[in-house]
Amino acid sequence: MTTPPETAIAITPGPALAPPRGTRLTLRDASIGRNGAAVLDGLELDIAPGEILTVVGPSGCGKSTLLRTLAGLLPPLGGEVSQDDRPITAPHAERALIFQDDALLPWRTLRANVELPLAIKGLRRSERRATAAGWLERVGLGGYGTQLPHRVSGGQRQRVQLARALAAEPRAVLMDEPFGALDAQTRAGMQQLLADVLRGTGATVVFVTHDVDEALFLGDRVALLGTGTGTGTGSSRAVDVLDVPRPRDRTAHGDPATTELRRTVLTSLGT
Repeated sequence: MTTPPETAIAITPGPALAPPRGTRLTLRDASIGRNGAAVLDGLELDIAPGEILTVVGPSGCGKSTLLRTLAGLLPPLGGEVSQDDRPITAPHAERALIFQDDALLPWRTLRANVELPLAIKGLRRSERRATAAGWLERVGLGGYGTQLPHRVSGGQRQRVQLARALAAEPRAVLMDEPFGALDAQTRAGMQQLLADVLRGTGATVVFVTHDVDEALFLGDRVALLGTGTGTGTGSSRAVDVLDVPRPRDRTAHGDPATTELRRTVLTSLGT
């Protein structure tokens, strides 16, 4: 089967979507880390339902720790971490986590990989298949459902991972540098795909990246993590959150407001 070009991802509109159903994620005076050692203290962050928040910061500042704490994989060491004012104490299907590694099961077809969370939810086989096929179509892989992961490219596997995460209708999607291993052209296509597919789903998105331009293209706001300019205490004071000028447009990088924001983000990273 001929592989479709990564730089020309065809997005198929999905069926009419229900009203936005994103969730609010909140950290109040939170201390987060691993094995009792805090990476960030005094973290204050309020992520609105349906918002795309991109997160940047120096290596080791706690970006991945933040995602795992929001996912419920790591308990906070102090303070409050909540979803819609309910403490996050464990992983939940309402919060999907996407890594740089596509984490597809190699023995399952692309369609069967997308079906997996639907099977866990208890959907009937016919409903699982129809939903998975629909999402593969939406991410430009219609007709590729019977392929195994090793038969398609890295960018295509990431599209499958995105389809698998969104097929289960999570209220929050937590993404840990999912496009970091892709070449520049494929990465740009995946950024546009993500923006297009998320439009109208209502999901709240927290997207960690090292790429400043990616952060400004995708985010409604960008969080500068561990830069020492926030309101927390300690040597790695928490976070500054800045609005991103809109509309979302790659040609807007020359806009004065966008240029100034990019300069601010780069300065926070020490570059």
